Amino acid sequence: MKNLFKILGIVFAILFIWAAYLQYNDPDAFLWYIIYGLAALGCLLFAYGRLGFKVSLIFCLAYLIATAFLWPEMFEGFTIGEGDIVNIEKGREACGMLIVALVFLVFALRLRYIKGRPENKIV
Repeated sequence: MKNLFKILGIVFAILFIWAAYLQYNDPDAFLWYIIYGLAALGCLLFAYGRLGFKVSLIFCLAYLIATAFLWPEMFEGFTIGEGDIVNIEKGREACGMLIVALVFLVFALRLRYIKGRPENKIV
């Protein structure tokens, strides 16, 4: 089970790096590089046993707040051409933040309920 979660952390780190890369043509790409880069870093810390429960919970809450902040007034899906482009982009961004929040919630729950936690974790 330990290896499964290590692999999960590495896979999500790669996915978040890919998500950051896909922002290259976005007007605020640098902001998204930071947002997804921090998520990738957190996943790698988790995978290598260096992420603590509290930090994982803080990540989860921060990305949930970002989800609420970015959520469009009217969700119109993800496909361009089926609604207002601003609402669609906000919906995509909000759902990306929700995915990150859920990943860190899983990590926090895993860290909270594992036995024999090492002492060298960050907070």
